[in-house]
Amino acid sequence: MLTVNSVPIEDTFAEAFPMTAARVLVTAETIGWARIAGQTATGYAASVIGCDAEAGIERELTPDETPDGRPGVALLFFGFSRDGLQKAVVNRVAQCVLTCATTACFNGLAGDPGRSIKVGGMLRYFGDGWQISKLLEGKRYWRMPTMDGEFLCEETFGTVKGVGGGNFLILGETQATALAAAEAAVEAIRKLPGVILPFPGGVVRSGSKVGSKYKALKASTNDAYCPTLRGVVASALPDGVNAVYELVFDGLDLATVEKATWEGVQAATRCAGIRGITAGNYGGKLGPHHIHLHKLVAGSTG
Repeated sequence: MLTVNSVPIEDTFAEAFPMTAARVLVTAETIGWARIAGQTATGYAASVIGCDAEAGIERELTPDETPDGRPGVALLFFGFSRDGLQKAVVNRVAQCVLTCATTACFNGLAGDPGRSIKVGGMLRYFGDGWQISKLLEGKRYWRMPTMDGEFLCEETFGTVKGVGGGNFLILGETQATALAAAEAAVEAIRKLPGVILPFPGGVVRSGSKVGSKYKALKASTNDAYCPTLRGVVASALPDGVNAVYELVFDGLDLATVEKATWEGVQAATRCAGIRGITAGNYGGKLGPHHIHLHKLVAGSTG
């Protein structure tokens, strides 16, 4: 059995899939207000199964990293289509960034203009005819009057073909040990550029399988990994495993998702009380990107 830090790694793969991604830069007078806008705009965006997008804060930005010289946050949004992503980003910027004190909003991705989405170009109508367009260095911005001054938003935002659904599962002796390892893995992955963990705190307790005994449901609890169902269902849990947490992450490209997998696995396996690492897949039927854990370990340690 292949191991990392003496923890067994199952010979399986994570199944990831293409998604359309956008990077949104939000600035404000203080990092506190930028955080508030970012956290609000990326809320309720855990999974496209039930949300309009998958989103999260990629990282915080210093004033010398932003277009207007103010502190900010970089947000990543992922969707299954460019049209769907535009709708989600426009709605979220409108409700959570435009409304937030002192903010401005900028495109964070260079790309093919033919693959861009309109954001400021859609939100400008909020100005009710008082909006002003400015063209600077080939980029168009919209200034909309607000009660504290004005809201500045770039007209179009670039998109790229990203990768969603990177994942691995942490098998722990107890809930406490599994959660500690999951938190360590989240911390490691969040240090990487171009990746987000869209679920609460970056950790998933309710891993799912495709389908259900109830016809209306597309997904249901992953009973093979539920410790309370051991002995009732065909359990995938080794002896001594009493809690499982899953990490799910999206990246701007496949290499980023593979790097996140490796960094997360290393961090998790350094923690006490971890009995194994595995990954979620659907037999290769869901997505074309197969991240084989053993190949990843061999390539990273060879």
